[in-house]
Amino acid sequence: MTTTSTLVAAATPPRPPRAGGVTKALLVSGIVAGPVFVLAFIGQGVTRDGYDALRHPVSSLAIGVHGWMQTANFVVCGLLTLAFAVGVRRVVRPGRAAVWGPLLIGVWAVGMIGSGAFLADPVNGFPPGTPDVPARATTSGAVHDAFALVGFPALLVACFVFAWRFTGERRRGWAVYSALTGVVFLAFDILATAGFAQADGLVSIAGLLQRVTIGAALLWLTLLAVHLRRRV
Repeated sequence: MTTTSTLVAAATPPRPPRAGGVTKALLVSGIVAGPVFVLAFIGQGVTRDGYDALRHPVSSLAIGVHGWMQTANFVVCGLLTLAFAVGVRRVVRPGRAAVWGPLLIGVWAVGMIGSGAFLADPVNGFPPGTPDVPARATTSGAVHDAFALVGFPALLVACFVFAWRFTGERRRGWAVYSALTGVVFLAFDILATAGFAQADGLVSIAGLLQRVTIGAALLWLTLLAVHLRRRV
């Protein structure tokens, strides 16, 4: 009896100490990142004088005396999402999207951190008294936009990469949802960008269009984190 137990124990590979707990904590970071970010910018939007959530971008909340709140919001959400990307890597390997999935989420996270580190230029008349489009982009504004131009496409591609993975796993619902999120993300991002560029008919709702873009993406990330957390 003792010999058999010893052989079974020897044949069973030891589990890394607290590996499961670390992975779960990393995935929980992904669960809380999106809701915290959304609640924070909604709260700021309703308290800032002259700010119109339908018209103005989320990034504009970082401008002004109380702008540090949105700056912190970008950075905190980015760090939480970066931790989530590490957790995703631990859970999805090996298999489809084992490398590109978490990598693309990580790029999105870095984009958020960079967007917080560099202030956006005013757009659509916020803060009050500024033009709808700045006459000349500042260095900070250009770098802020560059981070967005890297982060947004990364998350867009991540949606389709995970759709590919879920297709291989025969999780049809998740595959369709991931692909649809990518489509919605792309469509509304294009419309929001056009609105901020003063396209007729879109200027007054550019902020709303951007919020649909961000909301769809963050909801997908949050639900993905919940899904993966249940699997560990």
